[in-house]
Amino acid sequence: MTTQPPKLLSFLLSILWVGYLITVAGCSQKEAGVELVSPNGAYVFGLHPGDEESTAYFTVEFEGEELIGKSGLGLTLGENSRLGQLFQIIKQETQEVDTQWKPVYGERSEYPEVYREVLLTLAEDDFEYNLRVRAYNEGVAFRYELASSRDDLVIQQEHTEFALPAEATTWTSLRAQSEIRRMPVAQLSDSVAVERPLLVELSDSLFTAIGEAGLVDYARMKLLPKTAVSGTLVADLSGKVVTNQSLQTPWRFVMAGRSAGEILENNYLLLNLNEPNKIEDTSWIRPGKVIREVTLTTDGGMACVDFAVDHNLQFIEFDAGWYGNEYDEASDATTVTVDPNRSDGPLELQNVIDYASSQGIGVILYVNRRVLETQLDEVLPLVQSWGVAGLKYGFVNVGPQEWTDWLHEAVRKAADHQLMVDIHDEYRPTGYSRTYPNLMTQEGIRGDEESPPNAMVLNTIFTRMIAGAGDHTNCYFAPRVTETMGSHASQLAKAVCIYSPWQFLYWYDRPAGSPGRKGGAGNSEDFIQEVPELAFFDALPTVWDDTRVLQGYPGEHAVIARRQDEEWFLGALTGDQPRDFSIPLSFLEAGQAYEATLYYDDAEASDPTQVTIETRQVTNKDIIERSVLASNGLAIHFKKTNK
Repeated sequence: MTTQPPKLLSFLLSILWVGYLITVAGCSQKEAGVELVSPNGAYVFGLHPGDEESTAYFTVEFEGEELIGKSGLGLTLGENSRLGQLFQIIKQETQEVDTQWKPVYGERSEYPEVYREVLLTLAEDDFEYNLRVRAYNEGVAFRYELASSRDDLVIQQEHTEFALPAEATTWTSLRAQSEIRRMPVAQLSDSVAVERPLLVELSDSLFTAIGEAGLVDYARMKLLPKTAVSGTLVADLSGKVVTNQSLQTPWRFVMAGRSAGEILENNYLLLNLNEPNKIEDTSWIRPGKVIREVTLTTDGGMACVDFAVDHNLQFIEFDAGWYGNEYDEASDATTVTVDPNRSDGPLELQNVIDYASSQGIGVILYVNRRVLETQLDEVLPLVQSWGVAGLKYGFVNVGPQEWTDWLHEAVRKAADHQLMVDIHDEYRPTGYSRTYPNLMTQEGIRGDEESPPNAMVLNTIFTRMIAGAGDHTNCYFAPRVTETMGSHASQLAKAVCIYSPWQFLYWYDRPAGSPGRKGGAGNSEDFIQEVPELAFFDALPTVWDDTRVLQGYPGEHAVIARRQDEEWFLGALTGDQPRDFSIPLSFLEAGQAYEATLYYDDAEASDPTQVTIETRQVTNKDIIERSVLASNGLAIHFKKTNK
């Protein structure tokens, strides 16, 4: 969905892709500025050091239109040392990169990494520091870099600003798992920071996204409206940052597109802003589909394994309570001691793990952060010896530097023990799965645990999913599916639209043979029904060779198609209004016939879930026409045929 600028403009911009721009003849070095242009000519990052009349600022343009107006820079070191207001550019180093890389798994089998970079050495009040700027074909990014010191270096505050038109529209959430609301940027409260990435609509044909990438050992950034400057947002750190080492802040990025879908399709920019994979042997890292075991019993575990085998799932997950009350710091995750408030047991966990392994099914265990913070170095080697495939880190602390650093170290330690990781609750990704791909997925998302209606899911798709994989805790047979969330066909479609290498498809659902549960989810006498449309989930991959965002607008509708090998899967969702979809199949291979199996909601269907399955022959010249009611969905599986 990338729109290229005119070739002549692109050529002229590429000639001047980085250089000093003297605004007034004979002015001093201090009055000079720098421009960096992306390889395709679409983005222009401008840096102006400031003068007697104005402090330093940067700007960002996309295809000749302003994305970010004059915006401040800088950091406060210690108590009073403010950097970034007036500086001299004393040195610059440039490089150009044009390559691609293959992830262990992803939304594509290969990602382009094409950018121009300038490393600027800045001098201010006898202090030198660097500003590294990159202009990619997908967006621009910059970060501050400070040399090491014998004494602690303390960053008290960051002053990076993003100046937007006051009439621009945003989709904002106050927490990683709170509701996402559409509102003018001028109406954001100047006392409450909002989540990143932040999607902004500048006009009906121009969108931008602002966010953070490469957050590893720094304080999290949110975005706070600047008091008395309508439309301007400023970085708001979740605490101070302290180090005596050289310091590279996380990247601050700006992306753009002619649609929200264009930005989403380019979300690999965040991965590109992280270091390459550091795990030498990745053969043990395995994406897949998951069913949650909700009864904490041996019988329940065995039933989940059998269901996983029958339905082409790769994992079962034992959730909270297998080692005691997750909220009790006295609970011991080196033992299997079922929480009596959740289950009467019995749970012979090792027997379930061994049986699952014999059937080619992995077992994931949930462990609350209270245990992780005190027992991590004991638990990791122990569960590895049990044959566990991975852990879900629960209710982790996020925000301050201390917890950011702790959490990513916990991911690295898990890799040392060949354990994959899913992070629960408020953690929102910034691309670290490129560096440590054992970090399979994470929440930081308003998933099915919160019973979001389709309209909210459509907000999530075009905002939160810019950040990367999201564990949406999908469910299929729970009453909430039709009571509050949407429909069964929309649940099928969501599993395509929301990318997660570990895809939880049955969060609240129990297979036949599983006992009841004491309270909470899973206490119903109803079981998973063997309805025909489960064939879609059975066939569905969780990682992809290609991804296309075909149509969509936050809160209203989305059409996303993904390919693995020679098969395509498509998901379409509606919000609060019905929609007549017209979906060109031009993404299919030319000259090749496909069998398209459509799954859609049908009030007249005899199936208890009221999903109808239809098969037709198509080629890439065809168009799928389908009327979809409000809060419903459409899922399609395309397979090549010889016809």
